[in-house]
Amino acid sequence: MSVAFTKEDSAETASETLLPDRPVSPHPNLVTEAGLKALEFQLHQAREAYETAQKIEDVNERRRQAASPLRDVRYFATRVRTAQVIGKPASTDNIAFGSTVTFRRDDGRVQKYCIVGEDEADPKAGSISFVSPVARSLMGKAVGDVVGTSGQELEIIAIS
Repeated sequence: MSVAFTKEDSAETASETLLPDRPVSPHPNLVTEAGLKALEFQLHQAREAYETAQKIEDVNERRRQAASPLRDVRYFATRVRTAQVIGKPASTDNIAFGSTVTFRRDDGRVQKYCIVGEDEADPKAGSISFVSPVARSLMGKAVGDVVGTSGQELEIIAIS
């Protein structure tokens, strides 16, 4: 095979592996202590995956295998660097970042969520981002308050 074909192949592979950066939220990067630890762990995992990919002998395969971990390293390094750890709320009188809120929806469903940072939010696991519409409507409210969000009313029944 001629060198010209090798270079062309490498150039094509390089363009295939230049992944765009993961979008970084414009909101402040508020996190719980557990959220910061999770970000640091994800950064560590991404670095390990990148280092593993660097051991691949074939340059084109190495580029392919390293692209995603390298993108993740950039993202998680930024998120760790900009993280602002917010401790547990001092009071359960009003809803704040880190509060766990139980509310009743119009249809009678009772739901319970902890308000956390964007990277640690997982509604299926019981946590929502502080910038989500529901969390924004709940912030600063107290037990007994009713808030409207997305065409529904939510009655706050507990804060912990």
